[in-house]
Amino acid sequence: MKKNYYQQLAFMGMLLIILFGFQKYRSKEKENFSDVHFIVNNTTALHLAEFDPNDLDEKQWQHLGFTKKQTSTILNYKKIVGGKFLSKEQFKKCFAVSEEKFSELEPYILLPENNREANMNGFAHFKKKSIMVSRKFNPDFYAVADWIKLGFSERQAEAIIKYKNYLGGSFVSKEKFKECFIISEENYQKLSSYLILPEKTPAGFNYYKNNSISGKTKIQYRPFDPNLLDTDGWKSLGFSDKQSQIIVNYRERNLKGSFKNLEDIQKCFVISTEKFEELKPFIRLNQESIAARHNTVPSEIKQQEKTDFSKIDLNSITFRQLLEFGFDEKAAGSMIGFRKKLGGFMNKEQILTTYNIDIPLMEKLLSTAQLNTSNVIKYTLTEAPEEWLKSHPYFKYSADKIIFYRLTEKDEKKLWKLLKIKPEYEAKMKLYLK
Repeated sequence: MKKNYYQQLAFMGMLLIILFGFQKYRSKEKENFSDVHFIVNNTTALHLAEFDPNDLDEKQWQHLGFTKKQTSTILNYKKIVGGKFLSKEQFKKCFAVSEEKFSELEPYILLPENNREANMNGFAHFKKKSIMVSRKFNPDFYAVADWIKLGFSERQAEAIIKYKNYLGGSFVSKEKFKECFIISEENYQKLSSYLILPEKTPAGFNYYKNNSISGKTKIQYRPFDPNLLDTDGWKSLGFSDKQSQIIVNYRERNLKGSFKNLEDIQKCFVISTEKFEELKPFIRLNQESIAARHNTVPSEIKQQEKTDFSKIDLNSITFRQLLEFGFDEKAAGSMIGFRKKLGGFMNKEQILTTYNIDIPLMEKLLSTAQLNTSNVIKYTLTEAPEEWLKSHPYFKYSADKIIFYRLTEKDEKKLWKLLKIKPEYEAKMKLYLK
């Protein structure tokens, strides 16, 4: 009986140990994977130009958009393949380089396409020019042609100029010059002693300040009607984004659509007394626009004949004519403002996307009026002015990418691939491209 008792006791003990161990396993905290980073595309705009991946150090790989971990993987992979990448094909096999990232970099890589081509022809075709400099110079005064004469490629030269403009139009110091991705350590050592620049960056230097309009900058005012200005118009007068929006809201909500006199403008709390005195000589309160906004038409307009809307062009229809057709001032102002930002409508469907519009009434107008697109200005993607790109509703969100990528890529098909824009947005943009 004792034997059976001890056997049962031992069995129960083993069972308790197993249950305790299982419970401990179940309650164990989940392993922390916070240090694990997945390889993703870097969306930051890059200063791309031709480069040999065998020349890049850790910092330069990071300038290309790779993380520290990815950079370490690339450098280790280079050692594994013999200390040197022989071809684009070989570089592409590095798992730290995604398909998308390789597609972005591939046009700029100075390597043969594959190992076979490398073995047959060597690197003669891809050999970089040697940088040759014989006298001291100030790089701030160098144009693209001057950098090419020094030994840089055209793409590299354009990217160097772009970097200088990014700093505010001056390299500022040798220290800042060295930070340009295009300038390798080897080339910097060749150029350094010839640069007419301070060694160190001045204390307090801020390129954001250099690239923005100082509050003390003298604004060239012109006569304006405050009832016709949108937020962009108020910003051009020196107000911030937030101040401009407050002024427009104050006019539309508090004053029901218009400033009726100078006192109305002066009462807006974001317009200081000093600013109001600056603007006052240029303010032109047009009584006709005030009347139109309040649906009160002056007597001289009442006497005019009714508009034949079948002969009206939607790209030239006026605020008054829209009111005459039946739109309220908010809808009429929205359509005129949207048309102005676009530079003209290219199809009638665009007009229906206008904010605050009366859709049934607009459909009636679209079925009656004409649309002439012959005067709408169009550009190529490579030649469109920067200001136009940054202000156009269809381009402004991609403007910085377009301006950067077209610096080194002149083929528009390749440029579209680099931009990676959704088809529906690309279709809208192409309405305004040659």
